[in-house]
Amino acid sequence: MSDKFEFLHDSIKKALKGGADYADIYIQSGEGHSLHYEDGKIDEISSSISDGAGSRIIIGGKTFYSHTPGNALAQVSSSFVDCAESASIAGIKASDSHRPLIDRETPMAPPSAEFFREMDDAVKKEADCIRQTSYRYSLLHRRFAVVKPDGATAFDARFYSSFSVQVIVERDGVLQTGRERRCFSLPEKDFWETSAPLEIAETALRRAVLMLGARACPAGVMNVLMDGEAGGTIVHEACGHGLEADIVEKDSSVYRGRIGEKVAQENVTMVDDATLAGLYGSFRCDDEGTPAERTILIENGVLKRYMTDVLSSRLYGMPLTGNGRRESYRSVPVPRMSNTFLLPGGDDFDEMLARAEKGLYVKKMGGGEVAPTSGDFVFHVTEGYLIEKGRIGEPVRGAILTGNGPAALANISALGHNLVMDPGICGKAGQSVPVTDGQPSMLIEGLTVGGSEV
Repeated sequence: MSDKFEFLHDSIKKALKGGADYADIYIQSGEGHSLHYEDGKIDEISSSISDGAGSRIIIGGKTFYSHTPGNALAQVSSSFVDCAESASIAGIKASDSHRPLIDRETPMAPPSAEFFREMDDAVKKEADCIRQTSYRYSLLHRRFAVVKPDGATAFDARFYSSFSVQVIVERDGVLQTGRERRCFSLPEKDFWETSAPLEIAETALRRAVLMLGARACPAGVMNVLMDGEAGGTIVHEACGHGLEADIVEKDSSVYRGRIGEKVAQENVTMVDDATLAGLYGSFRCDDEGTPAERTILIENGVLKRYMTDVLSSRLYGMPLTGNGRRESYRSVPVPRMSNTFLLPGGDDFDEMLARAEKGLYVKKMGGGEVAPTSGDFVFHVTEGYLIEKGRIGEPVRGAILTGNGPAALANISALGHNLVMDPGICGKAGQSVPVTDGQPSMLIEGLTVGGSEV
């Protein structure tokens, strides 16, 4: 145990002797930079520091929480005293030491405006229908320690790098928008070695121009072939949230009480794995100090496990899976996904096309809405094509997928060889955290498609 955390460990011991069932302290040091470049100029550039600590005490399933900016011992210990007083636990004192518990590293360099200017000039040379371009880049570095009730202190350091492009095009008074992004848990240098920024911008432009010539999507119940590149929206939104322990127990998820039951086709295995290096939802330990692990949620169609944090594990007697996550020191941890995906199958893409015969090929998904308790969803398609006689046909716009997550899992008749991981930001309980969703190409039979034609 590091000496500088000894005072906090002693405070936690006193809280446990005073009646607490569980207590911990989360301490972070963070800094970030972001730049928004739009229409040939910098629209916004910012830098931030986010040092602070959050103290938690659990008694009888009830959580008491206090947080403070700054990570000096005096500030952190005062926060724990406030938390203990809220929990009616007496006898805990604050330290008068102003020694920082996490040292700050060398500041990161702000993003370069020239980098965006050169790329924007190159993109605008490729099409005369461009009306607006927008680029966003952000880099966040966070280091934290979790002082745990077992006498241990867990540490992790995370880099979050993201780059996104939006292109708006116009032809004959019709406007269309294309978007593309890359997000990884990598330092700045490694991020740009992994990502090709001009290629990302060109993909956004291609998607926007493609939709200018697309016809309105027909509506009806049809077979839907989703590319691996479509993004794991269905995996994450329509199924993943329903497997988080707090939603399972408090909100009566459709998966509640179904451990050991068949909930999907036998070819479906769903995994949450925070140990995969570099992915946006990866970490060494979660925000409660529990080591990251690979959790099999659904195996060969059978439900195996829910995702838990410390509180849900204690309340409901479930195994601890290392999915306790929080947005920052201001937030109480809750069960959250990390990198959640379906394992690849053995089906060839052309064979899946032929099997679909007629329907919709989804190349890229957009946003949407889902009810986590039922799994009912409505998702927008940002790039889609008709499937005609087992071949990819003309592009269509305005496609909307509606259905039910568990039903969709049950109707996956084929899974491809590939596995594509798609990063994003997940919102829950008023908090946002980085995640990655993934899937191979998959054929879903009998999915309802909304469009402009019937």
